[in-house]
Amino acid sequence: MKYIFFDGWDGIIRVIVSTLLAYTVIIIILRISGKRTLAKMNAFDFVVTIALGSILGAVILNNSIPLAEGLLAACLLIFFQYCITYISVRSQKFKNIISSNPSLLFYDGKLLGKVLKKERIAVGEINKAVRAAGIGDLSEVQVIVLESTGDITIIKKSEGKLNNSVLNDVQNFEISL
Repeated sequence: MKYIFFDGWDGIIRVIVSTLLAYTVIIIILRISGKRTLAKMNAFDFVVTIALGSILGAVILNNSIPLAEGLLAACLLIFFQYCITYISVRSQKFKNIISSNPSLLFYDGKLLGKVLKKERIAVGEINKAVRAAGIGDLSEVQVIVLESTGDITIIKKSEGKLNNSVLNDVQNFEISL
């Protein structure tokens, strides 16, 4: 009969060794794969991160999965992520398939209510982001964008005209002009 709290030193030693080795290899792989692997996540990055965590947990705790197989799976996931991001940087069509475009939430004094509802953003979240940017009044804001990572970007009104080239990839931008 197996014990609930302690089943012998073999399991404890295996967890210690597996954790140490898996952790070390994952850190090395992430350093080799570059900053993009650890950047703020879009949906694709989120899935890869969850899968990596699941693989790491399974390798550490499940003695029926050899460490080499688990690390191979982790390496393959990071390699696939590298390939996907490599292609997406070179192909706009491919990028559009795997990631969303930023969405315009506010333009020139107007909240875009339909977009807020579609993106499930409350007005309170907009107000919080404006305050966090150190802005005391929405009249000081030219543009608010929901980025593909979920971040909210705020562009203040400036003395000159806003250069719209930074908004070319933003959904609904042309509608608000």
